[in-house]
Amino acid sequence: MAGPTTAERGKRQQESSGPPSARRLRRRRLRTIVILAVAALLLGGGGTWVLYGSAWLRVEHVSVSGTRVLTPAEVRDVAAVPVGAPMISVDTHGIEARLRQKLPRIDTVDVVRAWPHGIGLKVIERTPVLLLRDGGNFVEVDGKGVRFATVSQAPKNIPALELSVSRTGSAAASLRRFGMDRLVREAVRVAGDLPSSVARGARALQVRSYDDISLTLGDGRTVAWGSSESGGAKARALTALMKAAPRARHFDVSVPTAPASSGS
Repeated sequence: MAGPTTAERGKRQQESSGPPSARRLRRRRLRTIVILAVAALLLGGGGTWVLYGSAWLRVEHVSVSGTRVLTPAEVRDVAAVPVGAPMISVDTHGIEARLRQKLPRIDTVDVVRAWPHGIGLKVIERTPVLLLRDGGNFVEVDGKGVRFATVSQAPKNIPALELSVSRTGSAAASLRRFGMDRLVREAVRVAGDLPSSVARGARALQVRSYDDISLTLGDGRTVAWGSSESGGAKARALTALMKAAPRARHFDVSVPTAPASSGS
């Protein structure tokens, strides 16, 4: 029986030394996919365990910064951060909402994760610009017109807000049109526009109507401001007027283009 020809032997040699078949390629690809899938499951499960099940990434301490009137202990108590819980499970938005609701003195708060074991509470407190008398106490009002705290002792260098709105005449019409809350906000605007040297010496800010706001200084001098409009121009006019007439007892900048002073 004749053996394989030279051509047949060459063809077989080429087949045995050539690239793998399509079937072997598919098997290799399938095996690779299975290995990668198993690795992903192991890594995912391990990562989940590290974040939620292990003792490596759990809350151990809570830091507070930015407080002035509030104490860090007060902030921590209200925040109620779950010490010992997994860091990843801490509800930062819920903590922020709880702090703003229960401690209205807080203007803004940022709750941050300080990996691997800390939670930071970064607080900014409201700053009073006016005080409203409430019996023997004082209600602090911030620059947004928010009444945020009641204190028994008036903070220094914060003027008292005196709402002397008449229930008759033009003042009554102003009250009906704008409402008391709006008049308080207008007073806040005036307080924010005062020159710093005047604001430090202010004792009281009186509101009689929308366009009748005045100021009493600690030394007894008075300022007729008018409405809260054109606050910057009025502040500049008042500063110049006080320099020009240092002995005057009354200043009127309700029309900033025609300021006036009187008394000595």
